[in-house]
Amino acid sequence: MDPFTRRLFLKNTAAAAGALGAAPLLLSGWHAPARAATTGYFESEFGMSDALYRRVLDRALSRGGDFADLYFEHSLSNWVELEDGRVDRAYGSVDLGVGIRTVKGDQTGYGFTQELTEQSMMNAAATAATIADGAGGRCAREFVRPRIADYYPLKKLLNEVPLTDKLPLVQGANEKCFQLSDLIIKVNAEFHDSQKRIMIVSSDGVKTEDLLPRNYLYASVIAEKDGVKERGAYNLGGRHDFSYYTQDVVNTIADEAVGRALVLFDAVQPPAGEMPVVLGPGVTGVLLHEAIGHGMEADFNRKKISTYCTMIGRKVAEPFVTIVDDAEIPAQLGSINVDDEGIPGKRTVLVQDGILVSYLHDKISARHYEIEPTGNGRRESFQHYPLPRMRNTYMLAGPAKPDEVIKSVDKGIYVQDVSNGQVKIGEGDFAFYVSQGRMIENGELTYPVKDINIMGNGPKMLANVIMVADDLELHKGGGGACGKGGQRIPVSFGLPTCLVKSMTVGGVQT
Repeated sequence: MDPFTRRLFLKNTAAAAGALGAAPLLLSGWHAPARAATTGYFESEFGMSDALYRRVLDRALSRGGDFADLYFEHSLSNWVELEDGRVDRAYGSVDLGVGIRTVKGDQTGYGFTQELTEQSMMNAAATAATIADGAGGRCAREFVRPRIADYYPLKKLLNEVPLTDKLPLVQGANEKCFQLSDLIIKVNAEFHDSQKRIMIVSSDGVKTEDLLPRNYLYASVIAEKDGVKERGAYNLGGRHDFSYYTQDVVNTIADEAVGRALVLFDAVQPPAGEMPVVLGPGVTGVLLHEAIGHGMEADFNRKKISTYCTMIGRKVAEPFVTIVDDAEIPAQLGSINVDDEGIPGKRTVLVQDGILVSYLHDKISARHYEIEPTGNGRRESFQHYPLPRMRNTYMLAGPAKPDEVIKSVDKGIYVQDVSNGQVKIGEGDFAFYVSQGRMIENGELTYPVKDINIMGNGPKMLANVIMVADDLELHKGGGGACGKGGQRIPVSFGLPTCLVKSMTVGGVQT
């Protein structure tokens, strides 16, 4: 097969879209040829070959880089959106290209192209090579495929699921939300799925491929009571087969979205000040991710930006606190069979019994620290080079019971969900809006709260965790993404119920 150029690819795409002009909602059913088998996809569909990889990698090393790699990507994404009782948008997008990286020391040269032709790839490789200025090197003459697991198997490729199977999901969420309360005046629902094929070929002789699914069903509502409007939203998803989206999933999303809106009619703004904060299980793990996890990414420590840069082997939390970053959880949003540098996904312990034992490493930081990569080299797309990034980051369950944690608090805040966080990664200072929470009084959950922020410092918060319960939950959403260095990637997080002995709560001044 001749190399597949971006121009030809767009031509074929336009022809397919034009043929569907009379029925634009069927655009999401269009797909390029796809195979369930991962191995050999770019060779069979786009005419790539080992000989071509070697030539391009040799060019990327032509000025003396330490190593180089190629990152091929072919992604198909689809959205179905419902508003005001009708599906008003259904559309798809296609991404195809290759990114070429040359590394010299801790510096990166990068080029990419949307045309899978030898000349375009050679030009991108020449751009990447300019990071170095010395005698040229050569890549390995043979490529070996590492053994990788499959944490997100598909019974059916997502781009083969017809639009007629997706419509009932958004329509069902819409109907269920209106059925749950007469106070609901507006519903938005959305279903998204994507299918991302990647291949990494490196100059040290590794070639590996993966097929990454991603999907979620989302509903948001507006409720009105006595002229006051409140909003609620919820989503479920991850790296699931389409069969995951049952009526029970639709019902759960509707129940949560409506419930989160209605409870706010009874919510009040609590007093401001320093007080104990209980973080509920699951989604509040985003605080762990944002305020603590980023500080454990190795590039921030290698550059001495992070508070944790001198803390390996030292106590950062109480002995009942263990934190891991894990790629191996089936269907979880942050799970990966292989990272974007060709390292198989694995589980990395960051904090063991209160002691910081590891950072999250890509190949560059692993070489700097003279250890093995942890499989955390991740990137948004072929247009970006990899950075150390989290996957599924969570705290392990502790020895307490959830009700024991709440009963230990005389007066404080129970946080069920947060949003709109801001974090200074170096210092770890953060502020998060509490979207769902309750007051704790005399060891009991009382009235719901709203319009408050919780503020603090990540390392100090970790040190101030004084109770951890045995109810670890992972966030089950599929719609979120983590931003760093201008790149957004899917991640997940989790937390058991835990007590932080003191945080700043921004509420009503008394």
